Amino acid sequence: MLILVVAITGGAALFLSDTSRTDPAGPPDTTAVDGVIVAVDSAGLSDVRGFTLRRPGGEILVFRLGELENGDQFPPGHLAEHQATAAPVRVWYRMEGSERFAVRLEDAPG
Repeated sequence: MLILVVAITGGAALFLSDTSRTDPAGPPDTTAVDGVIVAVDSAGLSDVRGFTLRRPGGEILVFRLGELENGDQFPPGHLAEHQATAAPVRVWYRMEGSERFAVRLEDAPG
């Protein structure tokens, strides 16, 4: 009986959970990349100026960081945790001259 209850509860949780991503296309005029954070340029959790990301093929990209459009959902200080755990992130960015400026950060899809 207990197994049946656990199975029904687990099935209901999977069926009713929302796995959709908000704004999957990202901000207009941006490019999205996924990778692992290998360095964070900061003077503390509330003063992150930029970060370095390694893409799955090994390419290294450096990003500057200004105001994020979703900074309340993914605070820049959270990048340090991603660096420590090697959990991938998705970065939407715009080019300004020769520099990449991150405008949105999210956990990368698994």
